[in-house]
Amino acid sequence: MANIKPLGQRVLVKRLEAEAISAGGIVLPDTAKEKPQEAEVISLGTGGKDDNGNAIEFTVKVGDKVLISKYGGTEVKLDGQEVLIINESDILGIVG
Repeated sequence: MANIKPLGQRVLVKRLEAEAISAGGIVLPDTAKEKPQEAEVISLGTGGKDDNGNAIEFTVKVGDKVLISKYGGTEVKLDGQEVLIINESDILGIVG
């Protein structure tokens, strides 16, 4: 996979596949699926500084599975795969 280095407090994530079968056992077509909110962190940005000039550390690390907001970020194609560049603040939590 080509390398994209997000800038600032941004994170590059890849959405994890959505469930293709409903709770009732019905197979859902791609057009009926919601975009998954679970993603895997691929790359971290360059970081940022607070008002006092101190470095702000990332809460997540590469490889973490995270829960992201539905409509946040910017989708980009990377080697034929759709990935998302989001602000770290659009990450709702780390999936354990």
